[in-house]
Amino acid sequence: MSRFWSEAVRGLTPYVPGEQPRITGLIKLNTNECPYAPSLRVLQAVRDAAGEDLRLYPDPECTQLRQAIAEHHGLQPEQVFVGNGSDEVLAHAFMALFRQQHPLLLPDISYSFYPVYARLFGIATRSVALDEQLRLRVQDLLDAGPNGGIVFANPNAPTGIALPLHDIESLLQGNRDSAVLVDEAYVDFGAQSAVELIQRHPQLLVVRTLSKAHALAGLRVGYALGQAELIEGLVRVKDSFNSYPLDRLALAGATAAMQDDTWLAHTRSRIIASREQLSESLRELGFDVLPSAANFVFARHPARDAAELAAALREQRILVRHFRKPERISAFLRISIGTEAQCEALVSALRGILQVPASALGE
Repeated sequence: MSRFWSEAVRGLTPYVPGEQPRITGLIKLNTNECPYAPSLRVLQAVRDAAGEDLRLYPDPECTQLRQAIAEHHGLQPEQVFVGNGSDEVLAHAFMALFRQQHPLLLPDISYSFYPVYARLFGIATRSVALDEQLRLRVQDLLDAGPNGGIVFANPNAPTGIALPLHDIESLLQGNRDSAVLVDEAYVDFGAQSAVELIQRHPQLLVVRTLSKAHALAGLRVGYALGQAELIEGLVRVKDSFNSYPLDRLALAGATAAMQDDTWLAHTRSRIIASREQLSESLRELGFDVLPSAANFVFARHPARDAAELAAALREQRILVRHFRKPERISAFLRISIGTEAQCEALVSALRGILQVPASALGE
């Protein structure tokens, strides 16, 4: 540690992202990226934007993109906030909404960036345990006592389990005095979005990303949806930090992505079909697979150590994600949905590692 560090920095334990290897030829199923190329409309928009206008600052209000997002969701532009990836949007939301007298409630198993933001901004937290099936129960949140806000991912990460829309509305009806942030990074793959609840619930903020379903993880665009007064809080934080979070290329590409519903529907259906096929194949190999509404599956083998399986797959140039902590999920692997060929290669590799003959699978 440097003697010049502040006390706040000394106490931080940063978020650790999934491995981004620098070697080629790997089947990369560890970071939930889309396995398919972005929309051709997106690629053309980025090319068109890469002209001499790059010498000029981008629009600090991201007007066209916010308009496109608003039209996509049936909202008004003033109900949309955009940022440099949903992680930045989440950070601004934590700062704007959750530095309150009472602790922030969050699931004990969820996106591990949430407690990092809380420590960064000096926000007290209280964990609410998932049940034995690794599901979030709304009543447990409501019974947790006074809170300064609630945050959870839907579908959850890393479990992939989704909370029904009626449960989210019950939570909002029972928690009217603090903000509720629903992180919908994976919602396009089978969960019910809470966006339709925004008009009735001024405390609701929905955060989305273009990294997953829109295949734009490299462009870094995320956004939040909520009533105008809630959005204004995020704008105040953003304009106190960075007035230009999105460059001209990102603005152009993201706007085109939001306008290409045909590409989105086609790609989403391919990933969902691959997820269901992969889940069935894993079950045939003896895995317990949680019900997933995301672009990944969460699975464990009752007779094999998850860390050893991940290491064995890596030897065959296939990356999956293993979480050693918390202890409750150390037996699981999180496997991103790849192309049909990548999923088949994964199953074939696991069959060899587990020494399951093809005849045992009915082939």
